Amino acid sequence: DFRSPGTGLWANVDPMEVAHIDVFRRTPERFWAFYGERFATLRDKQPNGAHHALSELERRGRLDAVVTQNIDGLHEAAGVADLIEVHGSIAHASCPRCGGRHELDEVRGRLEAAADGVPRCDCGAALKPDVVLFGEMLDEAALTRASELAAGADLLLCVGTSLEVYPIAQLPQFTLGGGGRLALVTMGPTPYDGVADVKLGGDVVDELEAVLAAL
Repeated sequence: DFRSPGTGLWANVDPMEVAHIDVFRRTPERFWAFYGERFATLRDKQPNGAHHALSELERRGRLDAVVTQNIDGLHEAAGVADLIEVHGSIAHASCPRCGGRHELDEVRGRLEAAADGVPRCDCGAALKPDVVLFGEMLDEAALTRASELAAGADLLLCVGTSLEVYPIAQLPQFTLGGGGRLALVTMGPTPYDGVADVKLGGDVVDELEAVLAAL
């Protein structure tokens, strides 16, 4: 949850001061002081019932793919096979200098051992999480695939999203424009509430588990 007033991640932190690509380049110490906490919180994170419900829907052939803005890697951990992570994943980090790639556990180890709080590649450069930071463009291939899936979908299921962040917020328009339908599972309002065939406003875990049980 990034944007809920008072409780979202950015409610008390200015992302431009800690999670912008320019901050990473200029002061990696400041960047990693913030992102190091994100890595630490993932240590014991496990997929919840919503992640597992989506994975099971895919396994049953009811879901073609999952497009996510989440960077926590929990959809993959839940077993989703066709996963488009449009904002990347914190499950690994790469070196901007030599291109070396490092998995989460290794990055954690380098972070904990770093005197300056910056995990570094063997070449000495600061590692960058493989996520889209503020000031960076989304991966074009991921965005194109997400758009194509939405345009061809009979039903677009939007879970736990305010549908306010573009360009991903455009996906429902592609589905509706192609003659498909829209189902929303989120506790807050969205710009598409009036055109959705279904709007479930309860806890996303409870709602998705109920949907799965009814099929």
